[in-house]
Amino acid sequence: MRNQPDPAAAPWVQDAILERFRWTRNLSRDLAQGLNEADMTVQSMPDASPVKWHLAHTTWFFETFLLRDQVPGYRLFDERWPFLFNSYYEAEGARMARPERGLLTRPTVAEMLAYRDHVDEAMVAALPRLMERHGELVELGIQHEQQHQELLLTDLKHLFSRNPLGPAYAAANPAPKLESVPLRWIAGPEGLAEMGSDGRGFAFDNELPRHPSWLAPHALANRPVTNGEWIEFVADRGYASAALWLSDGWDWVRQEAVSTPLYWRGHGNDWEHFTLAGWQPVDPAAPVTHVSFYEADAFASWAGARLPTEHEWEAVAQGRDTLGGVQLDHAGAVAPRPEGEVDGFASLFGNVWEWTGSAYRPWPGYRTAAGAVGEYNGKFMSGQFVLKGGSCATPRGHVRGSYRNFFHPHQRWQFTGVRLARSL
Repeated sequence: MRNQPDPAAAPWVQDAILERFRWTRNLSRDLAQGLNEADMTVQSMPDASPVKWHLAHTTWFFETFLLRDQVPGYRLFDERWPFLFNSYYEAEGARMARPERGLLTRPTVAEMLAYRDHVDEAMVAALPRLMERHGELVELGIQHEQQHQELLLTDLKHLFSRNPLGPAYAAANPAPKLESVPLRWIAGPEGLAEMGSDGRGFAFDNELPRHPSWLAPHALANRPVTNGEWIEFVADRGYASAALWLSDGWDWVRQEAVSTPLYWRGHGNDWEHFTLAGWQPVDPAAPVTHVSFYEADAFASWAGARLPTEHEWEAVAQGRDTLGGVQLDHAGAVAPRPEGEVDGFASLFGNVWEWTGSAYRPWPGYRTAAGAVGEYNGKFMSGQFVLKGGSCATPRGHVRGSYRNFFHPHQRWQFTGVRLARSL
């Protein structure tokens, strides 16, 4: 296993970014180790993408926005492939429809890995020149690949969950049984607070600009909602009580016949769920995961609480250790890193993405970047909700308090969980 570069290292120092580039590119390949050609090609639903496509798309990003556009004389590895591996960049022209990515039985995995080798070699050779004028774009490519490393694992988990054999991606590491932490309410900061990136280190454009926000008196739960608490919600017919649900959420529950978090099966107090280690017993003390915004909001109503706003969550998280939580190692196995409470709060980072009640909209004064990379975040600021904190599948060092993840309210194949809040 390779040691991860220090995420606190100066991002624009050439030696540091070369190390991070190599480490990130190698990690993607490590995550695919042990998978066969079919594992890497099949697409289980339109929201997910095949492993092979993730490996190629992240390579396309470096080839398109850095090598092709910024390195004179560079020739595309295959002129047909931009159509296959462009994701949603309208400025880059026509592309394969997302629901059809699983049809790519060709190129083969071997050809895909040769593509990665070709682009990596060219990137390393051009890096001194690229760093002179395009250091931020190099860093964006690294951060982009880290996002896809998490997507690779979550998409693969969904794929394996649909297999009746329940295959395991990796063996479960033995870990001590979690102890239940009593739920406590902790008053959050109130009054005028500064939000968004503070300008130190990398930030996506949707984290900018830094801006003031007024926080009314409120409290946040000291920890995320647990599986045990969710079992109580199920037993109390929470999924059958229309009064708890938003109208769209209630329609979704009925249309999709939803009665538990994604990947759960069982009844009463006897539950198991599908994990990257295959089917495992549900740990009542662990944070609940794979729940939608609709489910999170309904649970909060049932508990006599609400979801935190994005600003409330971020105000608590600013300045805290982002490297804690229960993370996955290079092979995708769970690698616990015990996280003690800080000022009473636990598990703000690195266990589950925590839904907020805030719509994903631009900060005051937000401006998209010039060119095709301006499509990275801004055009998705409609109909989605913000999540904070990162998950067990998020690469260490990738998240921060100002980080803004976002999904549609019905989506739950990501490692999404809940932290409650209430007004004071």
